Amino acid sequence: MSDQLVDYAAQRGIARIALNSPGNRNALSAALMTQLAEALTAAAGDPAVRAVELTHTGSTFCAGADLAEARAGGMASGTGRLMELLRQILTLPKPVVASIDGHVRAGGTGLVGACDIAIAGPASTFAFSEVRLALAPAIISLTTLPRLSPRAAGRYYLTGETFDAAEAARIGLITEAVADIDAGTLTVLDALRAASPQGLAETKPLLTADVLAGFNARGDALAAQSARLFGSADAAEGMAAFLARRPPSWAVS
Repeated sequence: MSDQLVDYAAQRGIARIALNSPGNRNALSAALMTQLAEALTAAAGDPAVRAVELTHTGSTFCAGADLAEARAGGMASGTGRLMELLRQILTLPKPVVASIDGHVRAGGTGLVGACDIAIAGPASTFAFSEVRLALAPAIISLTTLPRLSPRAAGRYYLTGETFDAAEAARIGLITEAVADIDAGTLTVLDALRAASPQGLAETKPLLTADVLAGFNARGDALAAQSARLFGSADAAEGMAAFLARRPPSWAVS
């Protein structure tokens, strides 16, 4: 169905959730985020599910915000929805494993940062591209800054440069870069299948407590900052330039 943007299947203790909106590069539209939240809720409520695999169809894991919605003024609610989605991944009582073999941009990196384990294959590339659209990685800083080394965060937040899976692993954004994404993911999922559900549920909060404290302390202010920037004239120019595949007005050649 054309309105089915997230696929869900549970087998052998693993709920496989795949972002399936390749036409807009799995952008974080309101519909996709709603369906992803519903899939996560289903996984949390299924006693047969030991862990969640979060993956994608197409060549892009997630391109970040849906710029068409943003240009239409839909980001005021979208920023809050993204923050709650990231919080849901962090508080899910089961581990979430990102399995990536494609491009990850902007808000997509926030999803990766929220996952407990992230594996990326050779087709993966990453970028905090917000600065090139006159935005800032405000909300996703809650899940990515705790993962990154300070110097790496400074470089990639401020330049918007693209980097590969090996670099993503080196700076802490992902757990491991692998040559074979299927084999690498299976290794992790099989290890989780061998773990106790109680042990997993009790261990995960030890890993997420500090990140969730950041949500409580700074979440509202960062959501407001993100909404303000999306509504700015500079961001309108940045999004228009991106969609038209032209340099924005501030770019210096």
